Amino acid sequence: MASSKAPKKVNLLDHNSIKHTIDESVSEIVKSGGYVEDVRLSNVKMLIGTIIIVVALFSQFYKKKFPENRDLLIACIILYVIFNVLLQLIIYTKEKNAILITNPPAGSFTTTGLVVSSKLPRFSDIYTLTIASADPKSVSANEPVHLTKSVTEWFTTDGILVEGHIWKDVEALINQYTKEPKKNK
Repeated sequence: MASSKAPKKVNLLDHNSIKHTIDESVSEIVKSGGYVEDVRLSNVKMLIGTIIIVVALFSQFYKKKFPENRDLLIACIILYVIFNVLLQLIIYTKEKNAILITNPPAGSFTTTGLVVSSKLPRFSDIYTLTIASADPKSVSANEPVHLTKSVTEWFTTDGILVEGHIWKDVEALINQYTKEPKKNK
């Protein structure tokens, strides 16, 4: 545990701040367990975003004025929509509620990393953390494991995150996932 860091403090009335702080801590805990973040999906999303920006800039700063560049503007609008839809499909189908996607730990026999996802419904204090395989069809994939707990167990009344409690819970969940018996196929 990192005890030399300043404690993380949040406004307990800010739902997004609470979820962000817990998600950030969970990511740190998983990475400290030897898992390395897989940034391929993020890189693809950034590439698509860059293409969207280039298309928008090209249509804005093209040398010809409106009546002459009508066909080019129509093509740019169509490309803009296509790439935005593609980006949303990637987020909806691949990323879902994932806060961290990892590669398998170095020296591990498993061939798949983890997908760590979380949910904290609005107006609720119940936080659900799920650890699943990054490749559920892999032979080395285990069944997903879940942790459902009230966020009040991880924060003081002043809004300071008690990292020792969350650390213990997340490590137990990771251990539960790695010790889970393999699926029957």
